[in-house]
This record gives sequence, C-alpha cells and structure tokens, in this order.
Amino acid sequence: MTPEHPSHLAEALRRRRWLLSAWPWRALAYLVTTVPIAGLLAVGLLVIGGPLLAAVNALRLHGRPPSIALMLFLATGSLILLALAPIVSFPVAAVERWRLRLVDGRPLPASPWPGLAARYRNAATWREVAYLFWLGGFLPVAYWVLLLVVLLDLGMVTSPWLAGDSHQPVVIVRPIDTTGEAIPYAIVGVLLIPVLWYAAGLLAAAQAAVARWALAWPVDAAALREVTRSRTRLVGAYEAERRRIERDLHDGAQPRLTSLTLQLGLARLDVPEDSPAARPLAVAHDQARGLMMMLRQLVHGIRPQSLTDLGLAGAVRELAAAATVPVTVRADLDGELPEIVETTAYFVVSEALGNVARHAAATNAEVRLTRTGGDLVVEVSDDGRGGADPARGTGLTGLADRVAAADGRLLLSSPPGGPTLVRVELPCRP
Repeated sequence: MTPEHPSHLAEALRRRRWLLSAWPWRALAYLVTTVPIAGLLAVGLLVIGGPLLAAVNALRLHGRPPSIALMLFLATGSLILLALAPIVSFPVAAVERWRLRLVDGRPLPASPWPGLAARYRNAATWREVAYLFWLGGFLPVAYWVLLLVVLLDLGMVTSPWLAGDSHQPVVIVRPIDTTGEAIPYAIVGVLLIPVLWYAAGLLAAAQAAVARWALAWPVDAAALREVTRSRTRLVGAYEAERRRIERDLHDGAQPRLTSLTLQLGLARLDVPEDSPAARPLAVAHDQARGLMMMLRQLVHGIRPQSLTDLGLAGAVRELAAAATVPVTVRADLDGELPEIVETTAYFVVSEALGNVARHAAATNAEVRLTRTGGDLVVEVSDDGRGGADPARGTGLTGLADRVAAADGRLLLSSPPGGPTLVRVELPCRP
C-alpha cells in the first residue's frame, strides 16, 4: 500500500484524516461481526467459568468448600473443554483470518488441516486455542465497557430532550430536571463522539494485532535455517565459480587474444596496402582489438582489477575520480575484508554513483566506508532532487538483491527534493 492508502487499521489511525475515511466504518464492521462469535464462545466458557466463580466466592466468603459433585463437574467439563478446543479453534481461526481482512489488508495465510492427531501436537494449534479463550473471555468485557461508555455518551447527547419531561429526570452525574441543565452535558457528549470513534478504532486495532500474532502460521525454524545454509552454499559456490571464470579469462583467454591481436598487427605491416588480403586483414585486426576490449570489460565486471590492486578504499576513490559529479570519499577501514564483501561494496558504490549521475541532478556526492560492530557500512549520499523509488526501476531492486545475497541489507532515504542516502550494511564474517 502507498502512504495515502494504509494497509491496516493501526497505520490508518495515525493519519489526520482517519475520521473522514472509510476506516472507522471498517473498524465498526469488524467489532460488530465479532459480537456473535465472541458471544457464543463466552457462553461456552461460562458453562465452566460460572460454577467455578461461584465455588470460589463461596469458599472466600463463607469458607464452604465446593461439593464433590461440583468438583467432578468442573474437572470433567474442563477436560472436555480442553479436548474440544483444538477442534473448535480450527473453523473459528479460519473465520477470524477471513474477517481480519476488514481492518488489515496484509495477507495472512491459512493453516491447512494437519490431521486430528497432529492438531493436538502442533504449537500453532494451542496459539489458536489461546486466541479462542481470549476472544470469548477478555473481549466481551472490553466490548461491554465500550458499550456502556457509548450509551452514557448517547444519554448526554439526548439529555436536553429527555430532561423536558418533568416526570423522567435524567441522571448522568447528578439528576437533571431542566433542558438548560442538560445542554452543557449534550455539548460535551457531541465533542466526545470523535473520541469514541478513536476508542473503537483502537479496540479493533488491538484485537486485529492479537489475531495476527496468534493466527499467523509459524515459520518452520529448521526449514528456515536450511534455506539460509543453502543460500550460503550457493553464494560460496557462485563466488568460487566466478573466481575460476575470472582466472581463466584473465590468465588464459585474454593473453591469447592479446597475442593474436599483436600477430594480426604485425601481419598488417608485412602486407602491402594494395594487396587483396590487406583489407580483410585490417578488418580482422580491428575486430580482434574490439573483442580484446570487450573481454577486458567483462573481466572487470566480474571483479575489477583495481579492487585487487588497490583494495576497496582505493578502488572506490578511482570510481569517484571517474564520476561526472564531484565525489568525496571518506574511508575508515582496518583489516582485511572478505572478498564477497569487497566485491559487493564496490558494485554498490558503482551503481549508486551511476544513479547519481543519471537521475539525481546533484552538484556533489559523498561516499563513506566504515567498520561498525563487525559490519562494513557503505553510505552514498548526494544533494540531488531525491524521489528515488525502487518500484520505478530495477536498478535499486537488483542492488538490494546483490546485497541480500551477501547476507546484508540496504536502506534508502530519498524524500522528494532530496537529499538521497543509500546505506548498505554487510556482515564481515571471515
């Protein structure tokens, strides 16, 4: 969702025009549709909770212990309740996930039915059961409090009309017999209407947040760790293959192509200009030189030679010197960096400076390289017009993907009018 269209109620509540949007009515619909579900669950809980509270009060007030029959009823009922809760919670959770879309547009995947036995062993099931008890136990109390406050406010608003009947005095804080006495209360009641809308929205947002936390299908931690290890292995394999290709091109193909270009150049000197072979030989020589330049750029794209010769700080200064915008480089690096971190940081700076030259209309830029808490932090800022948006192009998205492959993260700040700051944090594990 865009900032003008919040994706969920908690975000919408922070907007100034919340009361003028559709969100209050969506929150009201969410609260109203909760009533029958919470009411049915509350009745089910009262079957056990009512006698239990009565027994506790009798013990506390009169010192009478509960009867054996009541204790057997409470124990049996509690066991039945706990046995049925994982089964009842499944359809209720499905309905709640569907209703959650009234106030939260973010997807909440449904959990599949894992089987009856697995249902009792699954930790997610008992989170749904906890939500079931919360929905039938706590929410009815909160709803009753809100309803009483709403009725009180309604009584204040309508008090001038009700107080006109001398036989039916209105009691709010004190008895009100005349319309004049009721008018200040009515004014306060009208002013409290927006407050009540916000209170209803806060209650709906809190309920939705609990629902999202309790009903979200948990991530398989073991699978997630395996995905992380798999990505690490793939990145390592990619880096090894990249180094092999770079070495083969740099040490094998590039010298042979250079030798071929020299041989063709020497052959051109030996062939007379009016010879029929002169022109094809010149074309072949030019193509060989063009191919050699292309191969040199390809090797540079895999891992720049300046990065190997000068290190990250020196290679970034070389990039800054070649930029079309004045660039200041501030480097505070100590110790060696992993190769993948150096390569990723170099291409981040290269792409960011390229974006500055192409889109920012900036007069100057700055690159900062620092080691912070075991991470390499790369910051590229400019004083351009800002407004950089990853959704409008693939450059920033591709850059974020490259950073993520190195287990880092990319942060972007680019308000309209500038300035723009690209911050990349790369872990420097050996």
